[in-house]
Amino acid sequence: MKVMDKASLASRKKLLRAQTEREILQSLDHPFLPTLYTHFETDKFSCLLMEFCPGGDLHTLRQRQPGKHFTELAVKFYVAEVLLVLEYLHMLGIVYRDLKPENVLVREDGHIMLSDFDLSLHCAVSPTLVKLSTAESDPLRKNPVYCAQPACIEPFCIQPACVVPTTCFSPLFFSSKSKKDRKPKNEMGNQVSPLPELIPEPTNARSMSFVGTHEYLAPEIIKGEGHGSAVDWWTFGIFLYELLFGKTPFKGSGNRATLFNVVGQPLRFPESPVVSFAARDLTRGLLVKEPQHRLAYKRGATEIKQHPFFEGVNWALIRCASPPEIPRPAEIERIPGPTSSAGDKPAVSAAKDQKNYLEFDFF
Repeated sequence: MKVMDKASLASRKKLLRAQTEREILQSLDHPFLPTLYTHFETDKFSCLLMEFCPGGDLHTLRQRQPGKHFTELAVKFYVAEVLLVLEYLHMLGIVYRDLKPENVLVREDGHIMLSDFDLSLHCAVSPTLVKLSTAESDPLRKNPVYCAQPACIEPFCIQPACVVPTTCFSPLFFSSKSKKDRKPKNEMGNQVSPLPELIPEPTNARSMSFVGTHEYLAPEIIKGEGHGSAVDWWTFGIFLYELLFGKTPFKGSGNRATLFNVVGQPLRFPESPVVSFAARDLTRGLLVKEPQHRLAYKRGATEIKQHPFFEGVNWALIRCASPPEIPRPAEIERIPGPTSSAGDKPAVSAAKDQKNYLEFDFF
């Protein structure tokens, strides 16, 4: 249950945000988003009753991992599910704006649930189907910033020589067909044209609000230039980086230094832990400081799904994938009722273990 103090919300001018969050929660219908069972108000409080996630959040779960970071396989699982959530939200015209491990909860089955929508922007959106040519349907051919780089063929390329900022994959490295199996050019014309592609991005979304967590703020928010849905792809890149390396890439000695680093410092990767070049390449494409050049700026989640980092992910059956970790069942002990004997001691909770509790978020 999320309990919000009305007086506190009013003093901080957040009553409208609380109302927006409730309206968003009422509109959601997705396996990785919370179900709002009901909401009610008292004279002092506004309450949202949602489903309970016994696995805690990804920040707490990351702290329990060796080296305080996830394996790359676990990262792929979590970010794939978050990507589907962002795609769904953008389709509804919702720019989330507050992605971080603390807001990604773990359900009892090990899958994720995105929470906290008080910073979200709700705007108009018109998802469209775009018919692509054969060349356009292959992002490795369409995007001029993809480049062939012989130094990056190895699966764990640490420091590629390719300097193009977005990505360095070539079709040669991921093609499963040999030269003998490739069809002649004259046969290519007989191929079935690709299916239309859904573009769900709220491209007209615009806000001047300075909202978010300092380490996750996009450069355009810090500069006050106005921002749209591309801020979610920046935070998605920071989220990916933190799960892989156990820290955010631009954290400074304080909030001011952090904001300076986000705007002015280049992206750097630590030497350890070692992750695949595909993981670094995806992170690099998402953390482009100019939003118009950022991965997914125009085509949204569709463009990210096609990145080699997600090779092997069955998007349609992702709920059937085995989670990296299943939380232990929560054991909530009942509080014994009062006894009829006057000489007995007052009833107290039998639960002494601090891990056994009903969760209340108080604001």
